[in-house]
Amino acid sequence: MTSLATASPLQSLLCSTLLNVLLAIPLLAGAAGAIAKTFQLPASYAVQSVVVLTGLLLALLPFLPQHRPLQRFGAANAVTLLRAGIAALAAGLIGQAMLAPGLTWLMTALAGIALMLDGVDGWLARRSRMQSAFGARFDMEVDAFFILVLAALVYQMDKAGVWVLLSGAMRYGFIALGCALPWLRQPLPPRKRRQAVCVFQTAILALCLSPPLIPPWTTRLTAVALGLLTLSFLVDTVWLARSHRSGMSR
Repeated sequence: MTSLATASPLQSLLCSTLLNVLLAIPLLAGAAGAIAKTFQLPASYAVQSVVVLTGLLLALLPFLPQHRPLQRFGAANAVTLLRAGIAALAAGLIGQAMLAPGLTWLMTALAGIALMLDGVDGWLARRSRMQSAFGARFDMEVDAFFILVLAALVYQMDKAGVWVLLSGAMRYGFIALGCALPWLRQPLPPRKRRQAVCVFQTAILALCLSPPLIPPWTTRLTAVALGLLTLSFLVDTVWLARSHRSGMSR
């Protein structure tokens, strides 16, 4: 067996990541079980939550080598993992017949905690000098997935029409379109606008889960948030198209 002293950087990173995941999954199962017991949800809720988190982490596993040369998973990624767990707890509610007011208040509160933690992981990465391409992708994918889950719950609760699902599906559609149009896969310059729109989108969807907000207010709020998200994607698409044309004309 390879000792820690002679392990390769990738092996050390895999071990560190596995330790964090093996801690996170039982904690998620326990939290989901407590929620199910409190709000009389079926046992499938906890199973669904664990399966969602496991699937999300497996989807991101191929990108883990982008964390090198760092050999530890790190506190910043651990915070992002916590946010992924919150997203999984919300995803476990998709398909549930009835959501009690107390449960929707809880999910709104958890979404608020996830939003506050959204800036913590980046700060920790910079402070500990453990920034990496993997960390940035992990953060981005959790944000995108959480928006999709919240949009699905808002639709499930009849607080907006089926169009609200575009809030979560837009980024995945953009990625799919990039398979046909390679210039859409080019790197974009960093912009605070994207982060601001993402935070606003998440906050609006989370607020719309709370019992006091009902249609038509929820419909109007989610429509505004979707409009801003669409505009943000449009700005980036135009920038990429111009950059592509400029590169072809040289």
